[in-house]
Amino acid sequence: MPDQAVILLAEDREDDILLIRRAFEKGDIRNPLYVVRDGEEVVAYLKGEGRYSNRAEYPLPDLLLLDLKMPGMDGFDVLRWLRQQSDFGSLRVVVLTSSDRIQDVNVAYHLGANSFLVKPMDFQNVIELSKVLRDYWLQISKAPETSRAPRASESKNSGASR
Repeated sequence: MPDQAVILLAEDREDDILLIRRAFEKGDIRNPLYVVRDGEEVVAYLKGEGRYSNRAEYPLPDLLLLDLKMPGMDGFDVLRWLRQQSDFGSLRVVVLTSSDRIQDVNVAYHLGANSFLVKPMDFQNVIELSKVLRDYWLQISKAPETSRAPRASESKNSGASR
């Protein structure tokens, strides 16, 4: 279900968070969108620590939209950490940043980003970008399996013979 795929947005700028939320609304993107504001929060969210310990309230994401320039643990640090984790090493990560420096592009891909997108300057292009994210990453592209608790329907079928 592409509309049920959870998106985690790691973004420290409130203006960008509001812009992305509005673009999702205007683009009719109904996916659950969770927001964390720095790299430490990304890690806590993914590990299910502290306020993120309730997986019913804070489910594991299917896609991480990652800003590079965040205070403290930045997006590069998150990528380094993420790709060392057996549970999250295959989580799809789209870098969504204002930087268009080729050095940032190269480092992000080297660290395991699946895509690198520069934030558009005008709202209409943000809407179009959000539709592309949905269409490609949540509908067309196949997601790898990540470690998560089995769904009720999966655990019922696990004892069935094939």
